[in-house]
Amino acid sequence: MFFPKEMSEVELIIPSKDIVAVAKVLSGHGVFHQVDSTYLGLESLGPSVWQDKAATYSALERRIQTIMQTLGVAEEYPTKADAESMVELDALTPAVNRIDEEVKGISEQLSTEKKRLELFESQLRQLEPIADVKVEVGALNKSSYLHSILGVVPASNISRLKTSIGRVPHVFFTLREDSQKPVVWVLGPKSNADVLDRAAKSAYLNPLSLPEEFAGTPEQITSTLKREIDATKKKIVNLETSILALADKHKTELQKLLWDAHVSRVMADAIVRFGQLRHTYVVVGWVPTASLENLTTKLKNTSKEVLIETHTPSRNDHNSNIPVALNENKWLRPFKELLTTYGRPSYGEFDPTILLAISFPLLYGAMFGDIGQGLVMMLAGYLAHNRIALKALQSIGLLFVYCGISVTFFGVMYGSIFGFEGHYVHDYLGFDLHPVWLSPIHGENILSVLRVAIDVGIIILFLSYLLSFFNNIRVKDWSHLLFGHTGVVAFLFFVCFLSLLGGFLGSTPIAPQVALTISQLPLPFNILTPIFALGLMFNGLFRNIAEGHKPYIEGGIAMFLVQSFMDLFEGVISMLSNTLSFVRVGAFAVAHGGLSLAIFALAGEEADLGFWITIALGNIFIIGFEGLIVYIQTMRLHYYEILGKFFHGGGLSLAIFALAGEEADLGFWITIALGNIFIIGFEGLIVYIQTMRLHYYEILGKFFHGGGMRFEPLKLKPSQEEA
Repeated sequence: MFFPKEMSEVELIIPSKDIVAVAKVLSGHGVFHQVDSTYLGLESLGPSVWQDKAATYSALERRIQTIMQTLGVAEEYPTKADAESMVELDALTPAVNRIDEEVKGISEQLSTEKKRLELFESQLRQLEPIADVKVEVGALNKSSYLHSILGVVPASNISRLKTSIGRVPHVFFTLREDSQKPVVWVLGPKSNADVLDRAAKSAYLNPLSLPEEFAGTPEQITSTLKREIDATKKKIVNLETSILALADKHKTELQKLLWDAHVSRVMADAIVRFGQLRHTYVVVGWVPTASLENLTTKLKNTSKEVLIETHTPSRNDHNSNIPVALNENKWLRPFKELLTTYGRPSYGEFDPTILLAISFPLLYGAMFGDIGQGLVMMLAGYLAHNRIALKALQSIGLLFVYCGISVTFFGVMYGSIFGFEGHYVHDYLGFDLHPVWLSPIHGENILSVLRVAIDVGIIILFLSYLLSFFNNIRVKDWSHLLFGHTGVVAFLFFVCFLSLLGGFLGSTPIAPQVALTISQLPLPFNILTPIFALGLMFNGLFRNIAEGHKPYIEGGIAMFLVQSFMDLFEGVISMLSNTLSFVRVGAFAVAHGGLSLAIFALAGEEADLGFWITIALGNIFIIGFEGLIVYIQTMRLHYYEILGKFFHGGGLSLAIFALAGEEADLGFWITIALGNIFIIGFEGLIVYIQTMRLHYYEILGKFFHGGGMRFEPLKLKPSQEEA
């Protein structure tokens, strides 16, 4: 649970006659991570015939998918599809050809009729403006002497058009008067066609494309087009019905063919990466040690002549070439996905999924504490997890359930339910709710909340340092254990730094309790601080000495001293910023209450219908518009301006709760409901991002290296996670 799965390397020598059967075993159980072994083969044998087979199977699979898309058949495998053996192309291709020819004939007819319908409808739209014109204009297009232009022109360009055609013989008719786009008809000699066309184009005249096969007046042509449109629509309906019938007829067969092509393609792709000798193949890969015995047994039962050699590296082996398979636990999946977005653990490294499962909801709830909003979040998360087919949303839903539990817990600690706190609970809800700990929005409690947030952050940082020590000890990386940026020397300097901070702040309201406790310990921190500062300053030199890297000093003494001073300065700034980053946890708790106050203040005192409509529209605007702006700005505020800009905004937010007023009428309750929707959606996103940032930069960065290679076993069916 605390480490990735133990892995074993497997090397196989397989006789050529058993290659397909072995490929089936390797790809059918989803435990074998294949390593490209072609370099172990004989180059003199030339390209493998399996390359052509794999390409053919892939093309056939895509062809089947295209047929299924045409018929509207879901690209699914049979319900009871097992890891069957490779199907020969001679058995697949004829069936695919038969269905394809049957479907292609109807689909091509359907495509043709849809294009005809589109053309007819376009022509009808062009004729509608002149449907009442009693002129048989089609005959003029066949004239040997006259050039005809019929179309719509912007009213403001008519004078320009008349001026442009005025230098050549012409006849100009306005067939339909319109304030914006009248219909005009220009006639002129064939010899002046170029002049007339250029003039029409410069005036932005949009010519009407009349169907040549239809004769008569626009009204007569329109009537004919409508009949053709109706007939074409009937043909389309009949063809679509035929498509549906074909879909029902071939659905099961197509799914079976897709499965057979997919299985064959996966196996062929795997064989392509085998090392080919004259009469045997070489296969190399990785298997979770727990699955090794079962896999080797199946391989020996499949091929009596297969040779198997295994090797299980030490769990302390920091080898980046070993694939990493994380332990599966559906309850911890959301946190595993959060972790893998930051990085995958390297082999043998501590898997911090458990840490995330504790700290992430804890920090999230501390910033968003409210009983009612937490219950809503739990309900939304539960519905997303159990009622939505999309696996990604299911995982997010479970995360919301965990965070909702934490939000509810801290709501009890803060004495807040749907933004109601203190006397508001009694006045409007009819019962008393007192904070178990304190309410963050009251002025006398703000400093206490911020101080506790820093204390929690210091404790989490201590734990991160200890986990860094643990990882370095496991891989016997003594130089980084002692002199790394999260090593023992850096940790001891951090402790001295906190001692000095506690001594400096003394008994002031902003002094973190952890720092005060350290400063009161009977230890000579004043003497130790310069010593550990020098250790942090020259950590690069000490690492080079410990690792035997020469020269110990690069770039000369002057450059070395400057770089060392910058390392010390960077270390101090990093420790200070890491510690103060957790102030945001308390600041968000205060701001959350402030948003609630503002919503209540907006409600006013007279809860009439107009008031509630105003509140509803105002909150819709805030959710849509300000929610987007705040999402974009949140990253900048946290990374660059941090506390200064945020607390300024928080001051504005403190006005929100009072907006509800004192009168518990209909308007008041609508305001409260919409306000809570805003807080859950808008501030919940902010808190989510902030919680992620704290874990990625302040927590995981202390001990988690990542960079592990993902374990990607051969498998015929994609897992739910991949789907």
